[in-house]
Amino acid sequence: MHDESLNSSHPWRKRRWPWIVAVLIVLGIVVLVILHYLHVAAARRASAKPQGAAIAVGHSTTGDINVYVQALGTVTPLRTITVYPQITGQIESVHFREGQIVKKGEALIDIDPRPYQTTLTQAEGSLERDEGLLAEARMDLKRYQAAYARNAISKQQLDDQEATVVQDEGSVKGDRGAVAYDQVQLSYCHIVSPVAGRVGLRLVDPGNTVFSGSGSTLVVITQLEPTTVVFNVSEDELPAVQAELNAGRTLSVDAFDRSHETILDSGKLTALDNQIDTTTGTVKFRAEFPNRQRKLFPNQFVNARLLLKTLHQVTLVPSAAVQHNGTQAFVYVVKTDDTVAVQPVTVLASENDETAVDGLAAGVELATNGFDRLEAGAHVNVRTPKTGSTTGGGAAAGGTTAP
Repeated sequence: MHDESLNSSHPWRKRRWPWIVAVLIVLGIVVLVILHYLHVAAARRASAKPQGAAIAVGHSTTGDINVYVQALGTVTPLRTITVYPQITGQIESVHFREGQIVKKGEALIDIDPRPYQTTLTQAEGSLERDEGLLAEARMDLKRYQAAYARNAISKQQLDDQEATVVQDEGSVKGDRGAVAYDQVQLSYCHIVSPVAGRVGLRLVDPGNTVFSGSGSTLVVITQLEPTTVVFNVSEDELPAVQAELNAGRTLSVDAFDRSHETILDSGKLTALDNQIDTTTGTVKFRAEFPNRQRKLFPNQFVNARLLLKTLHQVTLVPSAAVQHNGTQAFVYVVKTDDTVAVQPVTVLASENDETAVDGLAAGVELATNGFDRLEAGAHVNVRTPKTGSTTGGGAAAGGTTAP
């Protein structure tokens, strides 16, 4: 009987397994649907969360920075000599080449000296003759004085002889003046350079006749070493410059090329003009440069950079981080929760990639781009942090400009 009961229940177990499998399949489908909807909901919540603006950052540091005053200047030689003929005559020889560097006292031009040598010889002859007459008159005067002492001649004869000596002395003095004048005229036949410098283009040739007082130029000589640069500085910068000069400081000046990339020479400030140009509101400054490499050419336009002072241990930030709202400067400070805060600052000096500011501590992370999407409290995504992009000593080498 036991076997029959087992055999009778076995068909029911066979019919129950398909239902169990079906239930398990349905439960699996329900779980998958629930997981899918949870994933979709999470994605929607993530997409609804605000995305931070992608920015690059820099850091504020502490260091020294130079303050410069920059202006456009012109190379102005200390001396530009225009040589004119001071006598009339024919040019015998020209000793220089166009553009040649000449030394002081070096021969430039020779004019035919023969007419002036002849005149000088005549003057010297007249001088010798009158000197002989004067010597004779003085000897006669001594005889007359001795005779008058013995009462051998009258007082009138002695006075006449004394007058004759005075007349002969005057003649000798006039002859000496004529000789000196003719010597000067003769010296004009040999023209030498009064300064060391560069001669200009050739204006006369051998065989040309030049005339005294005609105004025709023989040669132009420009001094190159040293030379100066004259540049105009705004009158607003004048008090700061005067304060440094009154303190006895020597202000250095660098001369850059027109692209402001290459330093041509370095010198020092030597003079300020005595008045402000009312049409431009500027003051002329003059700086002197040794110009040993002759990179500064007369009348060349250069960019002059005057070192006004050095700010020590100030806060330095990337120049790209400084923004302006009207007259107020500010920076975006990146906070630890990836939001930004607006921090007003005062610009002390700036140049290209670095700016000295007041009102900000060192070691602060600052936004350097993406400003069109930034405002106070905005979320950010730091894209390419520039740790240590600004160093304390970089500005001192590159220099800054007073704002």
